[in-house]
Amino acid sequence: MFERILAYLKELPAGGATGGRRKAGDDPRVAAAALIYHVMDADGVRQDAEWERMKEVLGESYGVSGAALDRLVEAGAEADQDAVDLYAFTSVLKRHLDQAARIGFIRILWEVVFADGELHEMEDHTLWRIAELMGVDRRERVLARQESRRRAPGAPGASTDGE
Repeated sequence: MFERILAYLKELPAGGATGGRRKAGDDPRVAAAALIYHVMDADGVRQDAEWERMKEVLGESYGVSGAALDRLVEAGAEADQDAVDLYAFTSVLKRHLDQAARIGFIRILWEVVFADGELHEMEDHTLWRIAELMGVDRRERVLARQESRRRAPGAPGASTDGE
């Protein structure tokens, strides 16, 4: 399943971070990078494990490495810092991803959250909001969280969903 999601993400059209002419906020790759960055930064502490997982996911998803990966990460970080809300990014991805790929993207976000072994309430809340904006229902979001938590055993932190 994870490979299928990566395949969907690889097929997203390239834009601002890779030399296209459209505004960076309209580039689905930059939108994905910005959301991953936003979730990673939600608890106010950027852990090395989260940072590395973000770079792994983006590198695998888009087949980029080195300077191209650095540019994509930087474009995502800048877009996130310039954004006033999450809708600008979620709406771009919602237009480009089908429902299964949206659920897969939420799984990717959970993997970044659990990369450091901790679940902070702000990460949980941010992911809830992103899922809602992307049309991923509570059940799918919770299942994705549980799956990611199982892969990161011992991850402390309580969810606001009452799990």
